[in-house]
Amino acid sequence: MNALPQISEAEYEVMKIVWKYAPISTNEITEKLLRTTSWSPKTIQTLIKRLVTKGVLSYEKESRVFVYTPLVREDEYIGQESRSFLKRYFNGDITAMLSSYIENDRLSESEIEHLRSLLSSHSPKGDHSHD
Repeated sequence: MNALPQISEAEYEVMKIVWKYAPISTNEITEKLLRTTSWSPKTIQTLIKRLVTKGVLSYEKESRVFVYTPLVREDEYIGQESRSFLKRYFNGDITAMLSSYIENDRLSESEIEHLRSLLSSHSPKGDHSHD
């Protein structure tokens, strides 16, 4: 898989809106971000342009309105970011990362229970070594 472009935290905020509401116009993106950020409309438009330049967003002009759609799926981006974080901080060892989170009480009981459930539902068929 090709590496996806790096995007800033601010650009990620724009992408979360686009992923949720696409196809979406410049005005709609701006309106939604003005509710949750202190950014100016000009800042938001600059972030949108950067995302188009990076190849993460595409747009079509419909009458006099620009409408945006993502070129990268949210799960692809999050997956890449997770792998990058894991590699950078835990040498790619997910067990070390989970141990660190558990030992430092960064996971709640419900999160640990959810992980247990995920692990048991994804164990290889016929493997009863955990019984």
